[in-house]
Amino acid sequence: MNSTTPNGEPHAVAQRYARRAGAERYSALNADVWQTLHERQRAMLRLFAHLGWTDLTSRRVLEVGCGTGGNLLELLRLGFAPGNLAGIELLPDRFAQAMQVLPSGVTLMQGDASIARFPDESEDIVLQSTVFSSLLDAPFQWRLAQAMWRWVRPGGGVLWYDFTVNNPRNPDVRGVNVARIRELFPEGRLQARRITLAPPIARRVCAWHPVLYPVFNALPLLRTHVLAWIEKPRP
Repeated sequence: MNSTTPNGEPHAVAQRYARRAGAERYSALNADVWQTLHERQRAMLRLFAHLGWTDLTSRRVLEVGCGTGGNLLELLRLGFAPGNLAGIELLPDRFAQAMQVLPSGVTLMQGDASIARFPDESEDIVLQSTVFSSLLDAPFQWRLAQAMWRWVRPGGGVLWYDFTVNNPRNPDVRGVNVARIRELFPEGRLQARRITLAPPIARRVCAWHPVLYPVFNALPLLRTHVLAWIEKPRP
């Protein structure tokens, strides 16, 4: 399935990703990366338990900006069923990689998610992971958020993972704070928790020893990301 990608912010996003560091920095073979992944998994599982979701196989998930499929693979390992997972990816090369690694039951779409056709109120979860921090155009952020909100069924929500602080060394990204999340989803019931040790610190301390990650991460001021659940109220 395809959606047309116009010029403008989607084109700019493609250029920004082309300038990024090599994939080896984000490899799970790096101690700081797998510490981050495990921390996020634990936070997600606590959220699902809090929601009373004891059977994840029945829950439908759509990921916006699914990249090479890593997050969807993670959800499969957590217990979600392939036939209830879907992803939309803007960049053709990343989409092609996702097609190779994900099972055939997962639905994948390539193109601009803000204009993608997907049934309204069809998803228990619409997931975005470090997508909005790469969107520097505020109106485009709003359009994408509105599309995501349409896809969420009442009682479901947007599952948000992104960083909140700017990176002075990377002008291609911009932190998205909790106040901005509230602006993007004004009808949602927001709960958020700060997680993830600042990556530059995590890389350094894990080079000494991975056991230092939770030690430094115990200081809330050193956490740079937010895991948020934005629930759509039932009528």
